[in-house]
Amino acid sequence: MTQEINFDIAIIGGGMVGASLALLLAQQKPDWTIAVLEAQTFSESGRAQENFDARSTAISQGSVEIFRDLGVWNLLSQQATAISKVHVSDAGHYMGGLIDSAAYELDAVGYVIPNAWLGRVLLDKLKLFSNIQYLSPVRVEKLIPVQKGSQLLLKSGDESFNVNCRLSVIADGGSSPLRASLGIDSHIKNYNQMALIANVAYSEPHNNIAYERFTELGPLALLPLGSSAAAKESALVLTLPSDQVSEVFALSDEDFLQHLQRRFGNRLGKFLRVGRRHIYDLKLITASEQIRSHIVLVGNAAHFLHPVAGQGFNLSLRDGMCLVDSLVQGDLAGHSLGELSVLQDYLRRQAQDQTLTIEFSDKLVRLFSSSSLPLVALRHLGFVGLDLLPAIKTQFAAQTMGTAGAKFL
Repeated sequence: MTQEINFDIAIIGGGMVGASLALLLAQQKPDWTIAVLEAQTFSESGRAQENFDARSTAISQGSVEIFRDLGVWNLLSQQATAISKVHVSDAGHYMGGLIDSAAYELDAVGYVIPNAWLGRVLLDKLKLFSNIQYLSPVRVEKLIPVQKGSQLLLKSGDESFNVNCRLSVIADGGSSPLRASLGIDSHIKNYNQMALIANVAYSEPHNNIAYERFTELGPLALLPLGSSAAAKESALVLTLPSDQVSEVFALSDEDFLQHLQRRFGNRLGKFLRVGRRHIYDLKLITASEQIRSHIVLVGNAAHFLHPVAGQGFNLSLRDGMCLVDSLVQGDLAGHSLGELSVLQDYLRRQAQDQTLTIEFSDKLVRLFSSSSLPLVALRHLGFVGLDLLPAIKTQFAAQTMGTAGAKFL
């Protein structure tokens, strides 16, 4: 007989979004039982080790406040590199824009944190909550909607078992097998670009400045890494046309650094070293449905954004805050967990933030990936606006810092 386990909430996907949401839920409702189901093997080995090839995530100022409320920011900040300024520029043109944290009386616009450390801290925090069970590695073979909940058919190695829950949260990534299995369509906008991601070192200190540079081949971002402003390493997100990425990926380290030098320029001196390179297909993917009765999609399963603007994870954290607030308010009003009207309330409240952030990211990429003369002229006017029109610069900065959304909890 197949074993069955009952939970109030099952989060399918135990990555950064799923783990953060579990903490938000557990903190607000200690009486709700939560299962976090992760397909990858969960390593019990110690702290994250420094690694030049390690990937990182940009954390906005708004996300810092969320992590501070969760009680994990003190630990996260131990390996966080502050972004004091964001410099936005267009290749071949002097004019640019600058977002300076000092202008907003903030310590930083945001921070860059190695993914390994971010995941380690979140998972360690999960262990402190008796109402959270982190199950790994487990694969959700099927999600079956039932009255007032779902039944999940799970497999771990040779063992099969079922989880019954009142609310299923699908956080299994941009390709989301569960989203497809439920017949939920996704709207896909293909940028015909791929992202090459690596860590790079150079000859001059970064001074805690992040760079967003737009070139005729597509945008690139350099996010500062290291423990001080004198550090000389950054996380690189290099956008390339899909038909050129294989050629650039295959370059020797020396030739790749020369390619990067030509595209970025000399603001950081000479590029000296590149770590392991990874490539990812770039598309804007949005689910046609984010909610059904007792089911909600979050993270990349709900909306997968271009990485150059650093908006995806930060938007997902704000989604999580709003979702938890709606669930808690629904519970206080006597609604059952996962009731459609409560999830509709969540989506209504978060719709503006999602729309603005998705459109901001999409338009930024399309505007700054084009060699069309009218669009080139438009983006130059945009840079003028950043420096001369405070209202435009403030809105741009608010999106960048993740402070444009509503506040919850």
